Amino acid sequence: MAAPLAETPLRSMPDEIQHPYSKFSDWKFKLFRIKSIEKAPLAREKENQPAQIILAQPPKDVEMLGGETPSMGVMKLCLGGKSRESVENNRVDLKLVEIETHMARLRCLCRLCGGPLKRGKANLEYEVQGTLDDVSREALRKMGCKARGWPEVILKVFKLDVTGDLETVHPAFFCHSCWKAAMRGGGFCCFSNTQVPQWKPHSAFCKLCSQTVLSLKRKRKSPRSQLAKRTKSDFGERSVRGRKSKDQGKPKPKPKPWTKVHIQRKFWVKNITCCKSIHLSAKLLLVDYPVDFVRSVTCQVCDHLLAEPVQASCKHLFCRACILKYIRALGTHCPACHVPCIPSDLVTPAKAFMGVLNSLVIRCPAEGCQEQVRLEDYWAHTLCHQESQSNDIYLPVNKGGRPRQHLLSLTRRAQKHRLRELKNQVKAFAEKEEGGDIKSVCLTLFLLALRAGNEHRQADELEAMMQGRGFGLHPAVCLAIRVNTFLSCSQYHKMYRTVKATSGRQIFQPLHTLRNAEKALLPGYHPFEWQPALKNVSSNTEVGIIDGLSGWVASVDDQQINTISRRFRYDVALAAALKDFEEDIVEGMREQQLDDSLTESFTVIIKEACDGMGDVSEKHGNGPALPEKAVRFSFTIMSISAHSEDGKNVKIFQELKPNSELCCKPLCLMFADESDHETLTAILGPVVAEREAMKESRLILSIGGMLRSFRFVFRGTGYDEKLVRDVEGLEASGSTYICTLCDSTRAEASQNMVLHTITRSHEENLERYEIWRTNPYSESADELRDRVKGVSAKPFLETLPSIDALHCDIGNATEFYKIFQDEIGELYIKSNPTREERKRWQSALDKQLRKKMNLKPIMRMNGNFARKLMTKETVDAVCELVPSEERREALKELMNLYLQMKPVWRSTCPAKECPDLLCRYSFNSQRFAELLSSTFKYRYDGKITNYLHKTLAHVPEIIERDGSIGAWASEGNESGNKLFRRFRKMNARQSKCYELEDILKHHWLYTSKYLQKFMEAHKNSAKAFEATINPVETPEDEAELMESLVF
Repeated sequence: MAAPLAETPLRSMPDEIQHPYSKFSDWKFKLFRIKSIEKAPLAREKENQPAQIILAQPPKDVEMLGGETPSMGVMKLCLGGKSRESVENNRVDLKLVEIETHMARLRCLCRLCGGPLKRGKANLEYEVQGTLDDVSREALRKMGCKARGWPEVILKVFKLDVTGDLETVHPAFFCHSCWKAAMRGGGFCCFSNTQVPQWKPHSAFCKLCSQTVLSLKRKRKSPRSQLAKRTKSDFGERSVRGRKSKDQGKPKPKPKPWTKVHIQRKFWVKNITCCKSIHLSAKLLLVDYPVDFVRSVTCQVCDHLLAEPVQASCKHLFCRACILKYIRALGTHCPACHVPCIPSDLVTPAKAFMGVLNSLVIRCPAEGCQEQVRLEDYWAHTLCHQESQSNDIYLPVNKGGRPRQHLLSLTRRAQKHRLRELKNQVKAFAEKEEGGDIKSVCLTLFLLALRAGNEHRQADELEAMMQGRGFGLHPAVCLAIRVNTFLSCSQYHKMYRTVKATSGRQIFQPLHTLRNAEKALLPGYHPFEWQPALKNVSSNTEVGIIDGLSGWVASVDDQQINTISRRFRYDVALAAALKDFEEDIVEGMREQQLDDSLTESFTVIIKEACDGMGDVSEKHGNGPALPEKAVRFSFTIMSISAHSEDGKNVKIFQELKPNSELCCKPLCLMFADESDHETLTAILGPVVAEREAMKESRLILSIGGMLRSFRFVFRGTGYDEKLVRDVEGLEASGSTYICTLCDSTRAEASQNMVLHTITRSHEENLERYEIWRTNPYSESADELRDRVKGVSAKPFLETLPSIDALHCDIGNATEFYKIFQDEIGELYIKSNPTREERKRWQSALDKQLRKKMNLKPIMRMNGNFARKLMTKETVDAVCELVPSEERREALKELMNLYLQMKPVWRSTCPAKECPDLLCRYSFNSQRFAELLSSTFKYRYDGKITNYLHKTLAHVPEIIERDGSIGAWASEGNESGNKLFRRFRKMNARQSKCYELEDILKHHWLYTSKYLQKFMEAHKNSAKAFEATINPVETPEDEAELMESLVF
C-alpha cells in the first residue's frame, strides 16, 4: 500500500497477515550463522593479513528508509541480541554482512523495471505485496478494475506473479514509473515496454554487490541488430576504426547510426521489405492516440499500420509480408527481441485485437481525397480511385458536405440515385445484346467479379442458382437430418451423391460444410469469462472434448485406471448450452417486458443426472480389454430467471419437457461399472471440482449482443437409489438404515410408515464420515455404526435429498408384482411356502398377464412393464386368480389408492396438473399404510421396501420444498441409453477412444435447440423432400401426401 515515507515504517503489517517470505528470511539468516564458512579476522590477526577485504558500502538511499543500519538490524537478531564484542573470539560472520548489504541494495531498486526506486511528487512508495492505496483504488475502479492488492494488478499488467517473492532475492517495492504504467493500462494491460529483470539470490559473483558496480544507475546499451551482409568496404571501414590510423590528419569515416531504432527500420523498409508504397503510415490516423497504443498497432519491421497482421511466439506483431521478407534476408529471429522465430510459428492475433485494429479511422492518402474510412474498408475504398482513373462517369462528383459513404451503407433510394448512370448503361446493353434481360446481365457481372476475386465457392452457388440448380437446404438442416436419422459419414455422403446425380440439384450440403456448421454448436467455440476466475481451472475457452482422466491427480498408492472416458469441461459446456438458448433468453426477456440492456443477476438452475447404461457391448472394434458397461453424466437447464428492477425474480425460460432426451445434454461418457467406486471417483472428481469452483463465480457471456452475467445453482437429483448410496458414502440398499433421506431403520419405518421427515444432507454425511473414520468416543463397531446412521465411506458428490420418480415407480411395481403372487398363492394362510410353490404362483401370474394384458414375462422390471402393470385392468385380471372375495376388494382398493398417489410425484407440476390429488395425498397415504399394516401384515410385519417408505413418508415434504418430483427425475438421462447404442452403431470406428468422442459429439448435437428449431421448421417441407427423392414435379392430388411426410 502506498503511503508517505515518513509515516509508514518498513514493517507495518501485523503478524497474521504478513507475507511468509519475512519468516523465511529470518530462518535463512540463522542457517547462514550456523553453516558459515568464511570468518572475519580478529584484531590480532589483521596485522598479519597482507590485504584487507573491502566490504561494499550500503547506498545512501538506505539511510532514507528510516531505521537502523544493516549491521544493527539483522546482525543483532542473528547474534542473539548480543554485541559483536560479546561474541566468542569476536568473530563476525561475513556472510551475514554480505546478505544484509545485498538486501539494503535491493530496497533501493524497483521490483518491476530493476531501476532506482524513484518516487513521485507525493513521495510515495508502493509495496509489491501491499494493498492498493485510496488514490490508486479509485483510479482503477473508474477504469473497471476491481483488484484489492498490488499482486493482482501486477499479474494482469506485467504478467508477473509476485506472490512467491523472497525478501532476500526480490525488491519489496516498485517505482513511480511502473505505477504510472499500471495506471495507464487500467489494471488490465501494459502499454509500455517494461522488461522485468530476472532476480537471482546473492552469490560470490553477484553483480549487484560487486565493487565494480558502485552506482545503481543502469547503463543503456545500444540495441544490437543483425543486418544484411556487409560489403568488403564495410569490413575495411571497421578495420580502420579498430586500429590507430597512421595519417592523423585525414578525417575518419563516419559510422552508421544503427543505434536509433527508427533509422534501422528505415533501412529495412528501403532494402528488405520495400513496403513503403503498399502499407499505410501511422501518421494517417485521425485521432492523436497515445504513443504506446500506436506502437501496438504498427509493424515492428516497417513501422507502418499492420496489414494482414501475424503474431510471433514472443507476442510481437508484424505485417505478414514484412516478417517473411525479414526472415528470408536476416535469419529466423524476432526483429524486436531476437527470440527465435520461424514462419510456422506465426499465427493470427486474437479476434478482439483484430476488431480494434479494423475499427481505426484513417484519412485516405490519395491525392485530392480527404475521405475518412475505417481501416477494414480502405481497400474497398481504393477501388473507387481505380475506377475513377479509368472512367470517371461511374462516380458522380462529390460536391461537398459530409464524407462520402459506402454504397452498402446507403438507403435503397440513395443507392438508386448513385447508380442511375450505371443502370442506364446496363439497360441499354441488355436491350441491345440480351433482349432486355437485365437480371441475367447483372448476375453475370456479379459472377465474373466473384471469379476474379477467387471466391469460387460463392460463384458455384450463384451459378447453380442461375442454372436452376439452387434452393439447397441450409447446412444446419442437413446436419439435423443426419443426426436425427443416425446416418454415418459414408451413408450421408452416399445419399448426397445420389440425390445430386438423380435430381441434378445440390439439395444437401457436402460433409465439409456440415463439419463447419457443427463447430459453432459444440463447446469450445464461443468465448466467455469467469469473474472471479475459477480456482484450479484453466482460463482457456477453446477447449473441446478432453480425456476424462485429464484432471485427476493419482497418488503413489493408486492403481492405474483401466478405462476410457471422454468429457467436456463443465464450464465450457455450460457456456455453449446457454449460447444455444440465446434466442429463448432474448424472447423471454421481451415477453416479461424486461429491459434489453439488463446484464446482471441472471440465475440458471441446473439439474444433474448420472446413471449406468448397463451392457453396451458391440461385436466390432478391437483394442485393450475394457469393461462393456458404460456410465453417463449429464445436465439439464431447468430454468433461467432474471432479477428485475422491482427486486423480483422473473422467469424468462422454463423447460417444458425436463424429462426428454432432447434437453438432457451429455457431459461425460465412460466405459465403467457404476458400482466401481474407485473409477467413478477418479473420473467424476475433476467434474466435482469444476462444479464447486463455479458456485463461487459468475459467467460473463455475450447474449443478444451484450455481455451478461449468469450465476448457477446445481441440483443433483437425477440419481437412483444405488448411485446415491455410492456417491454419498452410505451403506448398500440392504442395510438396516433403509432411507437415504432420513435416519429411520427398517423396523422403525414399518411401524410408523407415514410420519417421517428429511434429516440427511451432504454436509451431515461428511461430518458422520469423520466420526466413522476417527471414532472420537472410542465406541464399539455397533455403537459407532448406530451413531453415524449407516455412513461408511467418504461422500464425494453432493446430491439433493429427493426421490427419483422413475425408479420409485419401478420399485413399487416390483413390490406389487410380488404382492400379486402372494395373493394368488394365499400366503396369508400358508406360513412357509416352498420354492416350487412360489415358482408355480409366478408362472400362473405370468400366463394371466400374457393372456389378458399382453405382457410378456421379463427377467428384470423396467419402466414400460411397470407402467402397464400398475393399472386397474391389470388388477381386475389378477383378481380372477385370487380365491377370496375379501382379498380381491382389498387388492383393488390398494391399487386404487396407489393410482391416486402416483400422479403427484410423477407429474411435472402437481399444483397445476392434479391439485385435488395433491390435497388428498396425506389421506391416501395414511389409508395405504393402514392396509399394509393390517390386511397385508404377513408381508410388512417389521419390514418395508425403500421406495414404499419414501412414497408414503417424504413426498409431501419434497413437493413443498421443490414444487415437483417428476420434473427432477432421471428419466431424461435414462432415455439417452438407447441413443448411446444408436450413435455407437452410427460411428463404428476401430479405436474406442475416437468412438467415444464421436458418440459424445453427436449426442450433444442431438440435444441442440438450434438444430431442433430447424427440424421443426423444415420437417413438413414437401418441396425439399420432393426435390430430394424425385426431381419431376408431382401431381397436385399428391400434395397433401407429400406435406405429411417428415424426415
